[in-house]
Amino acid sequence: MFKRIAQVFILLLASVMASFSFAAASNADCQETLKQFHGLGDTGKFIDEAYGYAVFPTIGKGGIGIGGAFGEGCVYRGGVHVGSVDMGQVSIGLQLGGQAFSQLVLMRDKETFDVFTSGSFAFGADASAVALTYGANAGAGTSGASASAGEQKGVARWFNGMAVFTLAKGGLMYEAAIGGQKFKYTPN
Repeated sequence: MFKRIAQVFILLLASVMASFSFAAASNADCQETLKQFHGLGDTGKFIDEAYGYAVFPTIGKGGIGIGGAFGEGCVYRGGVHVGSVDMGQVSIGLQLGGQAFSQLVLMRDKETFDVFTSGSFAFGADASAVALTYGANAGAGTSGASASAGEQKGVARWFNGMAVFTLAKGGLMYEAAIGGQKFKYTPN
């Protein structure tokens, strides 16, 4: 019985995700999102230190046990727009709900940037993001959990030459890990 329910849910989730109309992320949307990240906590220092970065204005994510996420973004090196990137994720496990968020992936050096832009890149299962919030108490954390307004979560740091920040836009989801995210880079 559970197997049948899971199959129906997968088909339903796939049709819902396919029905979303995702427009390609424009450079203007990416720049506006980057400004939002730059103004939150210590994130600006990380952006200034980065060799390159990928900006996703909106990533949509949803699931009930089985979930998925998708987003399109822009890739920059030295502040110059050099390409576009698609992000996809399929996950199985404890999760419930749906959410939309912005994401910033920072690459500290040329080597890390080259790995990310080699065509296809994926985060390992142990990857986590820094949750940021708007407001006077906006802060950064490495727990990978969603943050709500005025809430701080730990301290941001570089890990394997990368730092990942997320900014909730709406929705509620019990699960916010980025492990399993896959990226496909396309140069301009």
